[in-house]
Amino acid sequence: MNTHDLLIMAIPALVALGGGILASVWNPNHQMRSLIQHFAAGVVLAALAVELLPEIDREHAPGLVLVGSFALGSLFMYGLKLWTMRLEHRASATNEATGLNTGLLLATFIDVATDGFIIGAGFAAGGETGTILALGLSVELLFLGLALASAATAGWRIVAISGALGGTVMAFALIGNVLLAGASHAVIGGALAFSAAALLYLVTEELLMEAHEVEEKPVSTLVLFGGFLAFWSIQLLGR
Repeated sequence: MNTHDLLIMAIPALVALGGGILASVWNPNHQMRSLIQHFAAGVVLAALAVELLPEIDREHAPGLVLVGSFALGSLFMYGLKLWTMRLEHRASATNEATGLNTGLLLATFIDVATDGFIIGAGFAAGGETGTILALGLSVELLFLGLALASAATAGWRIVAISGALGGTVMAFALIGNVLLAGASHAVIGGALAFSAAALLYLVTEELLMEAHEVEEKPVSTLVLFGGFLAFWSIQLLGR
């Protein structure tokens, strides 16, 4: 692993910390959060469609491996969703919603660790895949602090939590890269297929679901496509 790759891996971690600092001084209204989530969804969709899926095809892994890995990734994210819903219900039943919900925070760390592993898998695949995924997921991490902001997590707590999330994504990016370095095309293709399922879940079940909790304005659609176009433009112009 060279210094350039390490610097790129550090970008999501630094962005996550920046998101916490932003959340400590700015609390956007629900409509603004919805627009931000639409933009982030567009960026992640672009990373999935423009870079990750073509890279999976370039690995030429056996079809059964890709199908099985995508199915496994889908089941993993589904299990994570069920667990998160259970934690939310438990917090509500015990009146923990007004305090720091450590269970949901743990689920968030697992989600971020998965993002880090995805980035590491991208770097193991070679080419621009790791860089593209790191930049794409950075958009999600930038506004993660805004989603965590509450009466119990504000000020220095948001900054500390976001810094820890940034450290987690960096650590798991390194772990993913080390574990998959020199792996066969089948293993890397399977890891990327698993990652594709995780990203698809991120867009459909997290970003857009949360964005639709408030009444949408027509401009939200343009913001979604704007996020996709912005990321795709960077990829095209960087050739």
